[in-house]
Amino acid sequence: MILNFPKPLGALICSVAVLGQVALAGGVVKIDGSSTVYPITEGAAEDFQKETGTRVTVGISGTGGGFKKFARGETDVQNASRPILQSEMDAAKQSGIEYLELPIAYDALTVVVNAKNDWVDSIQVSELKKIWEPAAQGKILKWNQIRPEWPDKAIKLYGAGSDSGTFDYFTEAINQKSKDSRGDYTASEDDNVLVQGVEGDKYALGYMGFAYYVAHQKRLKALAVEWDEKKKPATKPSEEAVLQGVYNPLSRPLFLYVNVKSLEKPEVKSFVEFYLKHVETLAQEVKYIPLPAAAYVRVKARFEKKECGTAFAGHGDMAVPIGEILDRPLTK
Repeated sequence: MILNFPKPLGALICSVAVLGQVALAGGVVKIDGSSTVYPITEGAAEDFQKETGTRVTVGISGTGGGFKKFARGETDVQNASRPILQSEMDAAKQSGIEYLELPIAYDALTVVVNAKNDWVDSIQVSELKKIWEPAAQGKILKWNQIRPEWPDKAIKLYGAGSDSGTFDYFTEAINQKSKDSRGDYTASEDDNVLVQGVEGDKYALGYMGFAYYVAHQKRLKALAVEWDEKKKPATKPSEEAVLQGVYNPLSRPLFLYVNVKSLEKPEVKSFVEFYLKHVETLAQEVKYIPLPAAAYVRVKARFEKKECGTAFAGHGDMAVPIGEILDRPLTK
């Protein structure tokens, strides 16, 4: 049966559709947080703005800095390269902020050296700890202090700033305590600063998100990481290694956190829907590692049902499969 609306009703339907698009275009979606997640979110923001005319702002104050704003209700969406911490959960609860925790992709934290470095191709987790632990400050200053056969040259260190989720994850994975690190290195929440530093110094060593390494791999060299304590062989970061669960302990999931109240705004709800629809492709475009297709189905269901809380109970876990993360009960 064909239904023919009278002309006035057809005009009304058209007007409502136009008004809805205008309302969407007039809104603003506010995002901040991780510089690691930034390339994916920036890609989604650009495409969404082109399609809808909605303004989307994406800051990069680091995961920790972003969570401070998110917990005050200043942003709608939080990019995070680690799970929300207990102190951040408490701050959000105090402000009445409920949130969705949405895993979106995998990252492989990558240990890099200058492309001209010809003396090291792999490094042990215990050696990384020797370089980066707090006790190393002012003491472990040269390459040959790590292995005698390495050069008698100063190591120039580059790493994430203290507001970065990359910093939190790396320090917990390597030093067994989040935020436990030497302080005498060049630190930044912006991975591009770290890239430039390592590119410019033959004796540099640093760590950063996998996508930033891939974008500059002609001028950087990624090291294979040997988890000697667990008797795991040296493995280079790659999509295959992460999905097979063999690049450890430096593989990690990445997240979006969404303020549930912000979803009452049509522009925010539409943006998150758009993001989840396209995130697999966007992650591949910026050289991150997409989740398995079945995991994205479950993440979308979590969003649609508005299942609030975190699967991590306020602390980070090393090398947890995405299926286990999505099976866990959520806590607020």
